[in-house]
Amino acid sequence: MEARVWALLALSLLLGACGAAETGATAAAGAESAAQQAAQGRAAEDKVHQQIDAAYKQAEDQRRAAEKDGQ
Repeated sequence: MEARVWALLALSLLLGACGAAETGATAAAGAESAAQQAAQGRAAEDKVHQQIDAAYKQAEDQRRAAEKDGQ
C-alpha cells in the first residue's frame, strides 16, 4: 500500500512539473509576442512622426513659394 502511495505521489509530481514547464513556455512566448508588438508599435510611431514632419516641410515649402510669387 505504501509503495502505491509513493508511486501516485511521484506521478503527481511529474505531471505537475510538466504543467509548470508548459506554463513557463507559454509565459515566455507571450512575453516575446508582447516585445514584438511593442517594437512594431514604436516603428509605426516613428513612421507617423516622419510623415508628419514631411507634411510640415511640404506646407512650409508651399507657403514660401506662395510668398515668393506674391512679391
